[in-house]
Amino acid sequence: MAPKDIIDTLAGIEPGSTLDAIRARRLQARENAQKSYLSLFEPIDASDFSLAERAAVAAFVTGLHGESPVAAFYREKLAANADGAALVEPIKSEIARGTTSGPYGAFPAGPLSVENKAGPIYRVSTEGKSAFGPRLVAALEHAHLLVFRPRDAASADMKALLAAGWSTTGIVTFSQLVAFLSFQVRVVSGLRTLAAASV
Repeated sequence: MAPKDIIDTLAGIEPGSTLDAIRARRLQARENAQKSYLSLFEPIDASDFSLAERAAVAAFVTGLHGESPVAAFYREKLAANADGAALVEPIKSEIARGTTSGPYGAFPAGPLSVENKAGPIYRVSTEGKSAFGPRLVAALEHAHLLVFRPRDAASADMKALLAAGWSTTGIVTFSQLVAFLSFQVRVVSGLRTLAAASV
């Protein structure tokens, strides 16, 4: 039996419902989103990016987007991981420290420069550094950059991940995971809004 579609689960979509019919109209997009979830969170090989690290990054990123069924799901996923349970409270603390609005950052000189907006540069707390270790510290700081200051991302930021012990393959998967989570949060929020409007 195929696993239940994660977006349907998080959005509370029941088989045969109006929202189920809406999602069925874009079957390929629905299937691809599910395949992305499975490849990122149930991978065949997690040697470059452990399941506990994936759950921690997911709990942090979705938490930065605000409390939601998606954030609760990944927080529970982290708590259920034997290596991740001890990270739940430290992650909550870092979400509280890192929550802001955005996006921030600077465009290259030109007409878009009028939209430049300075914002905070997030760094993991001293307590967090003790709880997470260098790999996860670097990952959380980079995830915050991608969520709130994506146009400021530069090669130096990649070097920080490499210096913390991330492989090139791990960095690619990490970047895909953060992008997928941002997409998932928006889709689930939109579907829940549609559901509420149709009641």
